Amino acid sequence: MIEGVVVKKINKNIDSRGWLAEFFRQDETTYRPAMAYVSLTKPGVARGPHEHKEQSDGFVFMGPGNFALHLWDRRENSRTNGEYLKIQAGENNPVLVIVPPGVAHGYKNISDVDGWCINLPDKLYRGQAKRGEVDEIRWENEAEGKYKIL
Repeated sequence: MIEGVVVKKINKNIDSRGWLAEFFRQDETTYRPAMAYVSLTKPGVARGPHEHKEQSDGFVFMGPGNFALHLWDRRENSRTNGEYLKIQAGENNPVLVIVPPGVAHGYKNISDVDGWCINLPDKLYRGQAKRGEVDEIRWENEAEGKYKIL
């Protein structure tokens, strides 16, 4: 495990109507989202990797689709600096994953259907009224290939 990364199993309560799943409760964590969005990723497509200087991401993977989430701890003062973690997430393993600043991350849709990811970041994208800088360090073209998503 990477220090500061939280992985919470999501339980789907299934009945004849379908299912319901709680993925965030303020009484279970000190993490506080500032906004929320959903993205659709086509089969075989990767997003990232990138990292944030100040923002944490709260990813919810629960379907449709399945993903491989890749995490690299780049924080100099972390006891798990340099560690790599791969998590299978989505329809087959519904989870909430909280990724702290300084942990590079990216994910790939590993299923044959469009996949959904909900993100609950703890900072507003580009700040108030979208007037700030984007808090991202992009690693898609990293020369050594260290942060490749396969």
